[in-house]
Amino acid sequence: MLRLISRRRFSSDHRSVTNLSSSLLEPHSSLAPRPSSSPSVPPPRRNRNPIPSYAIAGTVTLLSSAALFSYLSSSSSSADLSETLERTKCSAGRVIDQMKHTGAAAAVLYRSLCSVLTSANQGVRSGFELRVAALLADIAAANESRRTAIVSAGGGKVVDWLLETVSLSGNGNGERGRTQAEAARALAHLVADPDVCERVLARPGAVPSLLKFIFSFQPKRPNQNVKHYSSLDGSDSSKGRSMLVTALMDIITSNCDTTNVSSLHPVLSPDADTRDILSAIEVIEQGIMQLDPQEKDNDGDGDIGMKGIGIKVLGGTTILGFSPLENDEITKIPLSSNNLNNNLSNNLNNGLNNGGTVPGLWDDLQREQVAVPFATWALANWAISSNKNRLKIQELDSDGQAVLTALTASERSVKWHGCLTAKYLLNDVGLELSDDSVKDWGSSLLRTAFDASKNDDVALVQLAVSAFLVSVERCEESKKNVRERGLELMRGIVKRTERNIDVHEMLVRVLCLLYENNKDGGSLSVEEGQKWSGILLRWIFDKYYTNDIRNMSINILENVLEDCGPACIPVSQGWLNLLLNELIESNKKINKNNNNNNLKESSNNNNSAPPQTDKVKTQIDYLNTSQATQISAQLTSSIIRQSVNRTPSEKPGIEIPTEPGIEFALSDFLSLEPFSTFLKNSKNKTQLKLDAADSALASLKAIKALTELCSDDIISQKNISDLGTLFLLKRFLLKDDYEKLAASETYDASNKSNKNSNNNNNTENNNNVENNNDNFSIRVPQAGHIRRHAARLLNIISILPKNKNIIKSDEKLLKWLQNCASGRLQSDDLKLQSYCRSILLNINTESNNSNNSTNSNDTKKPPTFGDGLFFLNPENYENTPENYENAPEKGENGDNSIKCDVVFVHGLRGGPFNSWRIADDKSSSVGKSGLVEKIDQEAGKRGTCWPREWLATDLPLGRFLTVKYKTNLTQWTGASLPLQEVSSMLLRRLLAAGIGTRPVVFVTHSMGGLVVKQMLYQAKLNNFDDFLHNTRGIVFYSCPHFGSKLADMPWRMGLVFRPAPSIGELRSGSPRLVELNEFIRHLYTKGSIDVLSFSETQVTPIVEGYGGWALRMEIVPIESAYPGFGELVVLASTDHVNSCKPVNKSDPSYAETLEFLKKLKARINNNNNNNNNNNNNNS
Repeated sequence: MLRLISRRRFSSDHRSVTNLSSSLLEPHSSLAPRPSSSPSVPPPRRNRNPIPSYAIAGTVTLLSSAALFSYLSSSSSSADLSETLERTKCSAGRVIDQMKHTGAAAAVLYRSLCSVLTSANQGVRSGFELRVAALLADIAAANESRRTAIVSAGGGKVVDWLLETVSLSGNGNGERGRTQAEAARALAHLVADPDVCERVLARPGAVPSLLKFIFSFQPKRPNQNVKHYSSLDGSDSSKGRSMLVTALMDIITSNCDTTNVSSLHPVLSPDADTRDILSAIEVIEQGIMQLDPQEKDNDGDGDIGMKGIGIKVLGGTTILGFSPLENDEITKIPLSSNNLNNNLSNNLNNGLNNGGTVPGLWDDLQREQVAVPFATWALANWAISSNKNRLKIQELDSDGQAVLTALTASERSVKWHGCLTAKYLLNDVGLELSDDSVKDWGSSLLRTAFDASKNDDVALVQLAVSAFLVSVERCEESKKNVRERGLELMRGIVKRTERNIDVHEMLVRVLCLLYENNKDGGSLSVEEGQKWSGILLRWIFDKYYTNDIRNMSINILENVLEDCGPACIPVSQGWLNLLLNELIESNKKINKNNNNNNLKESSNNNNSAPPQTDKVKTQIDYLNTSQATQISAQLTSSIIRQSVNRTPSEKPGIEIPTEPGIEFALSDFLSLEPFSTFLKNSKNKTQLKLDAADSALASLKAIKALTELCSDDIISQKNISDLGTLFLLKRFLLKDDYEKLAASETYDASNKSNKNSNNNNNTENNNNVENNNDNFSIRVPQAGHIRRHAARLLNIISILPKNKNIIKSDEKLLKWLQNCASGRLQSDDLKLQSYCRSILLNINTESNNSNNSTNSNDTKKPPTFGDGLFFLNPENYENTPENYENAPEKGENGDNSIKCDVVFVHGLRGGPFNSWRIADDKSSSVGKSGLVEKIDQEAGKRGTCWPREWLATDLPLGRFLTVKYKTNLTQWTGASLPLQEVSSMLLRRLLAAGIGTRPVVFVTHSMGGLVVKQMLYQAKLNNFDDFLHNTRGIVFYSCPHFGSKLADMPWRMGLVFRPAPSIGELRSGSPRLVELNEFIRHLYTKGSIDVLSFSETQVTPIVEGYGGWALRMEIVPIESAYPGFGELVVLASTDHVNSCKPVNKSDPSYAETLEFLKKLKARINNNNNNNNNNNNNNS
């Protein structure tokens, strides 16, 4: 309609003016320039006063309503008629309102066009520019569709004119100043609209123009006492400028609190002009901007500015060109060092967050406090948008000073966007950044994160640390700088950002990088390693953190222990103690649940008692947990005492330095539980000095307790494996920290003795008194026992797939295990050697599943060697199961020997090696025996084992193995499982190791014979046919087939001896023993097995008394030692303990066994040969 009215009022010579007005009001009109006939245009002719368009529209609407009413009154009911009239009335009102708005806009444009066409002087043309800017501002303020129309008009050239207008400084409230203000108001509305903001700011030259605008004007607070009715009334020209500044600051600060930087969408062009980027870098780095001084106006209108925009738009060839001033000087505005006004945050919260552009919101800022944030925002957006822009930034800021200046600025938004720019530049591997720049950026980023953590600015901390991580990844110099100056700042960030997973994960990655590809060979110092130990352990054991953080922390802590050596013994002990406490708490919960379940079952079963087996097992678990708790307390005391001995204080007792500025290296470590509680309870208590032997003993007990808690619990094994147990055990195996600590103590004691000898008599006497009060002998720590039990625990967890891969990839650990298993280390510990061989076999076992097999029964499980199973000749096997299965096949005479397993099973209180030692004589020593609990441990020559020394040579049948299980005579020395549970446990372990897949012979002593009989019985019940059929023979040394007198005595004196459950099953005439014996008799009668039995003839000392008196007893009489079938050998002058300990090879206890095994070998050979002949005949 506006276009129709224009055609009526203007002649055809002025159509270009009409097209301009259309381009301003319609979204799809163009702003193509048209040549004008003359700069001075005659006024349009007016024949009559025009009728307002809204009046015409109202009349038409009323007539339409009347016609509609006439039609409806004749064809509708009265109810429908009233409803229809109401809708028509509302529609008519909306139409009239829209026409009023359109008419008002048309009137403003009409007056503006008349003004410029009736006069040719510069003042009028400047007024036209003002009215066009004001009209654009009003249109932009209207609604979203009109703002879209402005941005689209002329392909963006209207926006370009607005940007050019605001970039030229105006003179207060003059025409130029007011034009700039109205253009700024229009841009403020456009920038504040997120739908068109990107199209505005992405225009070429937009950023430099806005920077010029910011530097050309210092915002002032508007006078709130003066009321203005429109943008053209009054003289307050700073309102529009202030609105634009507010809009810019709004977009600068809008995303500064996000923690997901990857979701940020760049606003600026991906192919920015080099001059635009250079202008932003100039502002950031120097705080100034070069402003072209404008040419003074020669028209005499008093206004300083460009030539008429109206002429340019209507007929000029360069639409966006502006004439410069005559003065050629460059104006420089220095960067002020003043900080932001204290009211800035209040203004932000009260005004900016309410949406829109609020005039005066940022008027307290100096111009550079707006320009620098905007320049850094622009630089960050360019860096995000494309690698082409990043390349330009790198070329223009080759020394990195602009980014460094942004990082070291005091204003938060500048820091934020500086961090963002640095991150994207560092992430771009195609950019050739100098090492100095990356190092300086990394230092500034870390300092920025540290300062932000003080203010709980999580978003800035996270962004700065992420960029800092990339700088460390990219530059070796940055790593070196972090080692020297950054570790303390990193710890400060960790402490202030508690449980911030993202920040902590990035920092732990930085620590990992410090140990990677370290050309200098340097690492964390001892003090730094101690300071980080507490944080690393918290990352490992706190369930809040992710597995990635936990695994990286474990690797770092391993390196820390490697670097620190004996100085970090408290840390390794603390790691061990935390593992122990983890299982203690887990077992307590399990025991509590089991007790509750037993109570429920008892109540449901008329208060009947729970099964005996479950009761004993629960008792054992409770006892193990109780003992582990006591050991944990002892280890905690050792840790505290070791830590305090390394404090700067020389005074005795627990005195942690608390003076300001003093940081105790292990303070974070000792803040962990249970150490902190122990410290509180031990305050002001003097602790005795701890030597290396005591410290080693505490570690040994803890390792043993940890092993007992998880030996048969796969869940516990997985839990402690996830907490880095393998790496801690590696430390105990490969390093000699306790030996070095003992050597250091010996050296210190020697120096102290030399100093005392040089003092005078008085001083010497005083020192003697002091030495008497603090006297301790240098003892050798039990490092060998620590290695053995560490290897045992490693063997238990080596079955887990995760640990297999770790051990395989660790060259140092793998080589040590191979050397130890092969006997190349100077150690006579057969258990340690056997553990190492088992570990090597476990990690090399792979499933033998055939890819072509469809039958699940054909699947063969790989053998695994768990706890309680030992090799008697571990050095004879290679590291792979294939070689292990094929171990040795030829005897002394070169004949092909049958591959066979010989398994030794000890008796009460025996051991896998102790029970089979070579004896000095055939009777036990009274002086060494004490209770019967210890007699088997004391008998025989140490370091000798006749199955290993003799039998492996005389009868090379293949594998010789021995087992271990826990038994007790009384409950005073601990709880033990009943016979059935012990047999089930051993059966599972033997089957897992592949025992029973080929011929097997059991050699047993005492209760071990009953264990084997029970295993065979359970194999029958559970259909383990291979195990049962391949058992070819059993040797019984003093086995109580029908009970033992030793078992009868504790039950007669139950209150004193408190017999263990397993002893109760050995009483004379036990029905269970008779049943087991009949089962074995049946197998013997069928010819499935051969049996050889030995019987003792002398009494065995039980209890030692005063004056050489001792209680002696015949533990297994001959009538119980002979099962009633098979061969029986009566050993002359031999007691129960030494019945399985031959003195020499001619001793019947060895010679008869060797002969029995040879006969068994021949029988097995004949059976195999017959089977082979039958198979050949059938084929």
